[in-house]
Amino acid sequence: MDLQEQGQVADSALPVTAFRAHLALGRGFADEAAQDDLLRAVLRAAIRTVEGRISKVLLTRSFVLRLACWRSGAAQTLPLAPVSDVAQVALIDRTGAVAVLSPARWHLQRDAHRPRVVASAGLWPAIPAQGAVEITFDAGFGPDWADVPADLVQAVFLLATRYYEHRGGAEAEISPDVVALIAPYRSIRLFGGGA
Repeated sequence: MDLQEQGQVADSALPVTAFRAHLALGRGFADEAAQDDLLRAVLRAAIRTVEGRISKVLLTRSFVLRLACWRSGAAQTLPLAPVSDVAQVALIDRTGAVAVLSPARWHLQRDAHRPRVVASAGLWPAIPAQGAVEITFDAGFGPDWADVPADLVQAVFLLATRYYEHRGGAEAEISPDVVALIAPYRSIRLFGGGA
């Protein structure tokens, strides 16, 4: 399995002003924006950490999942949630030739923890020898920071604060309050994550 993010969160989507207020940094000074690069960096790190812990994408972006084999004959579970759209399912042979499957052959089954792409009738077509299947999809709570659930916003801000305060190299562990805030969003994996 290979999961590739297609671009990162835009700087304009990051809540730098709200995070600056959370940190109670001074306002009205000529150099107020001097730390914006640092604030964006710790916010990105905190977002990545939270997303990695809960397998949920906070701000919507596109991903490509590449697989050498189907997980099951009729459905393929996607590794991230919430999924808003599946743009394409394509078979790729060993020479790189792409055969896009008609959207009539599959549909997205939405789920808060384990969204799936399901074959509409019967089984998935065979993946070419030494080939792969690529599923292109969009995942995230929404494109704007206001779309992110409040408890996850708080978790990101608390974690980003720790990263900001410990940027000198000291260990910045995830605190119990952050773990408690993200706990409802973690999916429980049973049976090795099978379909």
